[in-house]
Amino acid sequence: YSGEGGGGGMLYVPAGRWLTAPFNLTSHFTLFLHADAVILGTQDVTQWPVIDPLPSYGRGRDHAGGRYASLVSGSNLTDVVITGNNGTIDGQGATWWSKYKSGKLKYTRGYLIELMHTDGVFISNVTLVNSPAWNIHPVYSRNIVVSGVTILAPTKSPNTDGINPDSCSQVRIEDCYVVSGDDCVAIKSGWDEYGIAVGMPSEHIVVRRLTCVSPTSAVIALGSEMSGGIRDVRAEDITAIGTESAVRIKTAVGRGAYVRDVYARRMRLDGMKRVFWMTGDYKSHPDDGYDKTAVPVVENISYQDVVATGVWKEAARMQGIQGAPFKGICMANVTAEMTKERKVSWNCADVTAEMTKERKVSW
Repeated sequence: YSGEGGGGGMLYVPAGRWLTAPFNLTSHFTLFLHADAVILGTQDVTQWPVIDPLPSYGRGRDHAGGRYASLVSGSNLTDVVITGNNGTIDGQGATWWSKYKSGKLKYTRGYLIELMHTDGVFISNVTLVNSPAWNIHPVYSRNIVVSGVTILAPTKSPNTDGINPDSCSQVRIEDCYVVSGDDCVAIKSGWDEYGIAVGMPSEHIVVRRLTCVSPTSAVIALGSEMSGGIRDVRAEDITAIGTESAVRIKTAVGRGAYVRDVYARRMRLDGMKRVFWMTGDYKSHPDDGYDKTAVPVVENISYQDVVATGVWKEAARMQGIQGAPFKGICMANVTAEMTKERKVSWNCADVTAEMTKERKVSW
């Protein structure tokens, strides 16, 4: 490491297996992993500090109250790089998944990487495996690039989302490969009244050249915690195999805010449960204090040049909110090939949509 005088520095992790408790990064800093380096998160839960919940969530996601720190963290930073020759950060999450499923944790699980209030994040050429929960979580941050990252977790591991920009702007996610027990990418901005109070949207986000495997979740999810708003999201050149849905919108009365101006194109999908999925009654709430008059707006959502084969449940399930329908949903040049004929393959309610050059091929 060399960083005397506050001019920045680099921590070089050589080949080997390096066990560590959670640690913090600093500004103008590079964490560089050798190809044969493995950073291992300790499985001793007592070594993971408990920190306050995020202001835009009001509580932990697993439990009310605090949450465990993430393995690699930082707050109020500038210019942070996590990179290498495809070295590995291993959260050793099996212990956490077991304790979570058996109800033995008092606090919400930590993530593999979380950077808060940071300007300038570059994560590239690393492999992330077995996170206790989410893998990469930039929050309240801007100017973020995640490129050439491989993320691996068992497909039945709980809440092991890949990359979750949360109340972030100017984000680029590209050339990543994600196998996950939850959404491969999930764009968020706070939960109900807490997210509304913070009021910090996720916006100006590009996701491209992403390959995803997630049998129980989405390639890209918008929400469900979106109470600061989500806008200007562009996804292109997406490949998914054996995944539950493509670009999914999840929201509910009580979330407020909006999801708007989302454009997805050139998606190649195989073995999907559903292609298009929008949910207006995603009912999880942090507590009973949410505003039942806070109705989210979902509008201007566009899908273009989509080819889906092996669709085994429905081509689409789009359920808006009664009295506040999702508007401006456009699908152009879409092919959805079902594995077998179904009486209803398009299930829509409280949605206004336009479809052009659609072709549905049934078994």
